[in-house]
Amino acid sequence: MNADLVILLISLGISFVLLVLGWIVGRAREQAHMRDLDAREAAAREVLLTGLRSFPLGADPRHGAVLVSGECVIATDYFKTFAASLKKIFGGELTSFETLMDRARREATMRMVEQARQMGYDAVCNVRLEGVDISGTGTNPQAQAMAAATVFGTAYKRAV
Repeated sequence: MNADLVILLISLGISFVLLVLGWIVGRAREQAHMRDLDAREAAAREVLLTGLRSFPLGADPRHGAVLVSGECVIATDYFKTFAASLKKIFGGELTSFETLMDRARREATMRMVEQARQMGYDAVCNVRLEGVDISGTGTNPQAQAMAAATVFGTAYKRAV
């Protein structure tokens, strides 16, 4: 067998193994993160979140209002990056990156809610979400795709 052919087959085999490994590990990590988010969101259902600029249901004047925030950056796995590069050739919606954005948004929101709860507050108003391209994918198509989200708002204690 030709040495170049052997090297080519080994390279393709390694690429295939990395692709399958990326898919398996990435999927397992994503599912575990989604289960964790579901549980944390269920535990924090009593915290009122709103985009309103004022204090709905009134604020308890004995407690001040404070700024709370949550930040999160989630990188994509090898398989999603590969699948997205194929999808870019033919065009269409990159649904794998939508789940990445959803996870980043939910994680950042939970971190903000957990910060508010830790400080003794039970509501957050004027909630705002920001997304950032920190990986440079806008200028460098070869960069690793990441989803970055920052969520912030005004935490307060509801009037009883």
